[in-house]
Amino acid sequence: MASTGRTGGLPNMQPSGRMRRDPEYGGGGTAGDDGFLGTDHLKPNLTGRSVRGGTVTLIAQAVKVAAQFAAVAILARLLSPGDFGIFAIVMSLLGLLEIFKDLGLSGATVQRTKLTEGQVSSLFWLNTALGTGAAVLLTASAPVLGWMYDEPVLVQLTPVIALSLVMSGLTAQHLALLRRQMRFTALAAIQMGAELASMAAAVAAAAMGAGLWALVLQRLLWAGIVMTAAWSVCGWQPKRPAAWRDVRALVAFGGNATGAMVIGNVSTNLYLMVIGWFWGAAPLGLYGQAQKLVLMPVQNINMPLTTVALPMLSRLAHEPDRYRRAYMMLVERLAMAMAPLAGLIIAGAEPLVLFILGPQWGDAVPILAWMGVSLVFMPVTYTLSWLYMSQDRTREMLRASVVNAVLSLSAFAAALPFGPVAVAAAFALSGGLLRVPILFWLAGRRGPVSARDFGRVMVLPAAAAGVSAAAIWAMGRLPDMAAASQGTTLVISAVAAATAALALYGMLPRGRRALVESLQIPRLFRSGRAEA
Repeated sequence: MASTGRTGGLPNMQPSGRMRRDPEYGGGGTAGDDGFLGTDHLKPNLTGRSVRGGTVTLIAQAVKVAAQFAAVAILARLLSPGDFGIFAIVMSLLGLLEIFKDLGLSGATVQRTKLTEGQVSSLFWLNTALGTGAAVLLTASAPVLGWMYDEPVLVQLTPVIALSLVMSGLTAQHLALLRRQMRFTALAAIQMGAELASMAAAVAAAAMGAGLWALVLQRLLWAGIVMTAAWSVCGWQPKRPAAWRDVRALVAFGGNATGAMVIGNVSTNLYLMVIGWFWGAAPLGLYGQAQKLVLMPVQNINMPLTTVALPMLSRLAHEPDRYRRAYMMLVERLAMAMAPLAGLIIAGAEPLVLFILGPQWGDAVPILAWMGVSLVFMPVTYTLSWLYMSQDRTREMLRASVVNAVLSLSAFAAALPFGPVAVAAAFALSGGLLRVPILFWLAGRRGPVSARDFGRVMVLPAAAAGVSAAAIWAMGRLPDMAAASQGTTLVISAVAAATAALALYGMLPRGRRALVESLQIPRLFRSGRAEA
């Protein structure tokens, strides 16, 4: 669960295949003599280009999030928690294999300053082979999954879902080239179009009685649309691969990044499979849908920001002052924006679940509330990979991932016998008290951003989340609220959370400064003269 320039179309090409002047590259610039691979044309006004791309991408993501919540609300009423639990079993294993499929090679394409046509072609063929191999492994696991979970349908649907891994492998380098060229509008259009079309198809299929196969259709259609659109928009065609000596460093870079992502995925996907095995498909469905409600806004904001921030920070890696200012500006505003949502989930979990998912999902309320606590620090921890990747510190990222996985799995093992609610509570408490401070310290040991910077970033959002939750709790104690519908309660709670957070920001100098600078983003988008 992988987001863009102005036109979103194919760049104009000379007969020689080189890009000529195109508005996609900002003000009639050129992509350089090496076409898709050159980045010198991006250096002037790099932050302004990132602000423009980030603004467009966030608008597209807002539309996508609204559509996703609508689809979840409809599908949750058409399908059972058990259906979602069975699907989550396969998707957890697929999520792990997706990391092996990519092998971090798309990140290498984005991060490296100089690349040749042969190197990118080599990475493409490697991604394709890895995607196909991952699909074969997932297909081979189908009988084992069916036996482990005593769900025969897993034997049938797992090979079908595996096809998406093949399509994903064929797409990885095309999406990476679009990110490398900072064509954020095109990336946003691809992702949003695929999400909307696949969600509409899933809802239609579920309404016609397809059951959990509607979720399978959604996954396949999404992968197919992204593949087709990425090839069409990017326009790059793979060629003869380069010699191994020319790609060894890229594979090594990707290998360290992949190790970190695999370890992270083990601590976020493997435990879902264990919950399903230990407690059954229905409890897993409850846990998985609660997790989706939390992760949807975080991932749909963080993924496009990563698309914008990683290329920008990679280009600023040798300018520490600009690097630090750019990172801190993005992360602080991200954490401040997500804080009232965290407060809403903590104190308003009941109306959220009952209104969005429906009454059959009531047992997910305490799970969601504990996940709201994790949401306080989640937006910032998601950005730590920006620092490691852009500073070429992937070996350190691997070590940090090992530490995080050990602490996470320890908390999970201790809580598992007590049920999904205890698991969510253990993750939240161990994260806030132990894991996150350690991760901040590890990320801040080297580079322009220090551990103290993370502390400064987190104070205001954490306070805002607490104030928002308190405001919702106080509103819930009013006599008239007892008779209000779930939808009315949810709207009032959301308004109370946002108002409380804005009031806190307005009371403090740091908060006021951040709000004023946030209001200037549209002007920076239009002028394109943003300074890092």
